[in-house]
Amino acid sequence: MNLAPADLPKQGPAYDLPIAVGILWASGQASPLSSSVFIGELSLDGSVRHVDGILFIVSVAKEEGFQRLFVPHSDAPEASLIGGLEVIPFESLAQLVAHLNGSEEIPTYEADPEALAVREPVYSVDFSDVRGQEHVKRALEVAAAGGHNVLMSGPPGAGKTLLARALPTILPTMSIDEALEVTKIYSVRGLLPSGTPLIIQRSFRSPHHTISHAGLVGGGSWPKPGEISLAHHGVLFLDELPEFGHRVLEVMRQPMEDRVVTISRAKTTMTFPANFVLIGAMNPWGSCHYRWINLLALPGLAGMPRWVPR
Repeated sequence: MNLAPADLPKQGPAYDLPIAVGILWASGQASPLSSSVFIGELSLDGSVRHVDGILFIVSVAKEEGFQRLFVPHSDAPEASLIGGLEVIPFESLAQLVAHLNGSEEIPTYEADPEALAVREPVYSVDFSDVRGQEHVKRALEVAAAGGHNVLMSGPPGAGKTLLARALPTILPTMSIDEALEVTKIYSVRGLLPSGTPLIIQRSFRSPHHTISHAGLVGGGSWPKPGEISLAHHGVLFLDELPEFGHRVLEVMRQPMEDRVVTISRAKTTMTFPANFVLIGAMNPWGSCHYRWINLLALPGLAGMPRWVPR
């Protein structure tokens, strides 16, 4: 068994099933099948389990010209979103071998025609829930229309968090291409909700001020998307903005300008999308109010007025 090219870093359980199928082919226990991709984590009892990043793997398989895809049964709805590939779901290695040998045929997964239909997303908070605050709501409407960033200043309880949570509800409905981009990010991170193959809601991410710079922009020995990528095509809300570390805010400068974040490691370099609307909130009478003037160095916040919820 050769995992070539050897210099390409590999990790994760997605190689379990391909290795098992290769051994079965080489030993004559299963019939070979060309132009096919096998994905799945193999447990000791022979059942196959979910694998993160299915949507991204399927898109690459389609670009490489593969025609057939064998995936765990639970991942079939997500794999069928790309289209143009024959998706065959199965639940165990024994069932797969029976299909390859022709003794038990597994039917091709039929994608739900409504899966890619443009639907109106449902949010837990709506912009219409906000009473009063007309000047701040007008500012958020302008920000939503132009994709601008906003810095809100006001005492605790003034409604800054509610206003920020309501902003995604007045953003335009995501297109299919945008929904697929967001779904790929959540799939790679393993955060795709069960039973939700396609994300149609605008993201709202609100990390705590103790977050590290790697957690915000992404990182790790094998780079993974951070909070700014999870907020792609959505809203990133930084409550108590002056409380965030100086380095954390500094590393946001390049992603906010370029709308992407590039993470380099010794053996690999990855680029993740990061096109989001930044909403900052601060208490002007807090312990760190003296630092707020430095925050205006962030792209999109320079020269902007502070919208004060009353």
